Amino acid sequence: MSALTPWPDALVGTPAIAVIEQAIARQRLSHSLLLHGDDLETLVAIAHGIADRLLNGEPGKRAAATFPTEQHPDCFSLRPTGKMRQISADATRELITKVQVSPAVAPRKVAILHEVDRMHLTAANVFLKTLEEPPAHTTLLLLTTRPYALLPTIRSRVLHFRFPSAAAPVAADGWAAWIGDYQAWLGRLVEGATTDKQAVADHIFTLYGLVARFGAVLDFATAEVWKQQKAKLPADLEDDEQVAIETGIANGLRARLFVEIEQATRAFALPRLNAGDEPTRRALIGSIEKLEHDVGLLRLNLNESAALEGFLLSSLRFWTKR
Repeated sequence: MSALTPWPDALVGTPAIAVIEQAIARQRLSHSLLLHGDDLETLVAIAHGIADRLLNGEPGKRAAATFPTEQHPDCFSLRPTGKMRQISADATRELITKVQVSPAVAPRKVAILHEVDRMHLTAANVFLKTLEEPPAHTTLLLLTTRPYALLPTIRSRVLHFRFPSAAAPVAADGWAAWIGDYQAWLGRLVEGATTDKQAVADHIFTLYGLVARFGAVLDFATAEVWKQQKAKLPADLEDDEQVAIETGIANGLRARLFVEIEQATRAFALPRLNAGDEPTRRALIGSIEKLEHDVGLLRLNLNESAALEGFLLSSLRFWTKR
């Protein structure tokens, strides 16, 4: 008899997981849940845990024959497709048709909507009717890292659960060295002379070296994660869905790398802040605001190299000016 799909280790025993487990045990789980947080991989793991418990039975009551979540005949997935990574109205209608049918082997059906914020407006309006009149014995799990990008009418019809990221720091080859060199560069900006032409040239060369290395780290990390994820995907996944998933992996990793750059900047500044260094406080505020602005532009298709270059050029000014 197979074991339950485990929850992410960092979330075991948290209030949100406890509420979900109790609701499933009492057969009182809401028909529509919005699972949101900073890390899509964490949300997918939680959705699979919920689906497994709903479809394959409770602990001690497992069915003799169980199915992996993605292969269960009563579990349906909706994902963005293509490089534009959108969920179309046609794909949404197809999902709705599937969940209207009676379960094949389980007592109920589950639909997992990945990155539901990528729904085209027409698709969102089509889906809204299903939320208003949900099919019997069906649970809809909506996953997103951008809950406020959803239509207010959709947000108001689902039960919200927010989960912190359970992802470990990025361990891609070269990333730890990149962070170390970035912090060392900040140290030279703060402590070194900036009027000397050679020093200025060294700062600029280091800056563009960091930009080039960032792209290489991101490409390597994406390839490694995609290799692992691809092996877990359903065999019948269409090519445009695979393209969207790979693009999503790259975007997710890119976001995590920028988060770690922010953390490294704060860690660099902390000893000076504790010593009451006012110029450091101003430089930190300015650089973090610039980083958040540039990361926001990534959602508008700004290239990550251009975003990083803009941030580092501003950092050069903030930390030398102080």
